[in-house]
Amino acid sequence: MIAGVGIDIIEVERVAARIEKENGFRELIFSKKEIDYCEGKTNKFEHYAARFAAKEAFFKAIGTGWIEGSLFNEIEITNDDSGKPELALLNTTKKALESFGIYKIWVTLSHVKTMATAVVIVEK
Repeated sequence: MIAGVGIDIIEVERVAARIEKENGFRELIFSKKEIDYCEGKTNKFEHYAARFAAKEAFFKAIGTGWIEGSLFNEIEITNDDSGKPELALLNTTKKALESFGIYKIWVTLSHVKTMATAVVIVEK
């Protein structure tokens, strides 16, 4: 059963500026796998921005906003073998959200030079 839907959109330049300007921002927000993936892309900031939007959309989908005990870099967006994005909860964030009874998380990403967006659907 669908328990929530979240959407977010962000300017690519805002994410790029934060990553280039602030020491530690990238590591605070993104997992090692996400960083490796984005850094390997020609337009890396589009990929970072789409993943940031997915993390925001996830919290909207669960209807709470950021949860105490959760970390942005433990909400990980990866791709399966066919390139389809997947959202996984890791470590302390997974534990902090266990009581939500999340069964499945669907995520889709889109980005162009200036904007990135994501939609997340949560099933219970």
